[in-house]
Formats: sequence, structure tokens, C-alpha cells
Amino acid sequence: MPTKITVNANGPFMIEGDFTLTDGAQNSYDLAGREKIFLCRCGESSNKPFCDGAHKSCGFVDPGEARALAPKQ
Repeated sequence: MPTKITVNANGPFMIEGDFTLTDGAQNSYDLAGREKIFLCRCGESSNKPFCDGAHKSCGFVDPGEARALAPKQ
């Protein structure tokens, strides 16, 4: 399945499908066979880059609605 990234309203990014998650040094995270993960958007997770549900108590609000990017410069 191709990679799909969903921006959840007031919550995390959901990544599902065929993907690899790497750090800045290109080391791969061990995802323990998961085909779906949730990445933090609020910045409050104690398990970054993964979501731990902290957005529910920190007041993070973002509708996550699709929009067009400004033209590339």
C-alpha cells in the first residue's frame, strides 16, 4: 500500500502504508512491524517523534484542514 499521511484535527499525523522512518543521521527507527504510526504535532509528547496523547491535555488546537501551499519561489 502506498504511504498515506493524515493530519488529524487537534491531534497527530497518522502515517500508514509502506514507509521507513529515519532520524537525521538516516538511522531507521524500529517500528516493530507496524504499518501505521502516529507522530506528534503538539510538541508535548514524552516519546517524540511518536504521539503519546499529550495533545489532549496541553490545549493543542489545529484543524488540520487541507489547503494549497504558496507557489514555490
